Amino acid sequence: MKYTIIIEKGRESGYVTYAPALKGCVSQGKTKSEALRNIKEAIEAYIEALLEDGLPVPTEVGKDTVELEVAAK
Repeated sequence: MKYTIIIEKGRESGYVTYAPALKGCVSQGKTKSEALRNIKEAIEAYIEALLEDGLPVPTEVGKDTVELEVAAK
C-alpha cells in the first residue's frame, strides 16, 4: 500500500508527519529521515489495528496533488 505523507517543520523543533488518508495517524522526529521512519512504523501499527478489529483499511482513491502559489495583497 502507498500513502501520501505530509511532513512539516515542527513549531519548536524537529518534524511532524501525518498521513491524511489515515485519520489521526501522526508521528514526529528530530530529522526528516527519523520522522519518515517513525510515520512508517505508525502506519504499519495503524493498519494492523484496523485489521485486528475487522475494520476496512482506507485507501487513497481519486486523489490530486496540486501546488498553488498565491500573491499576498
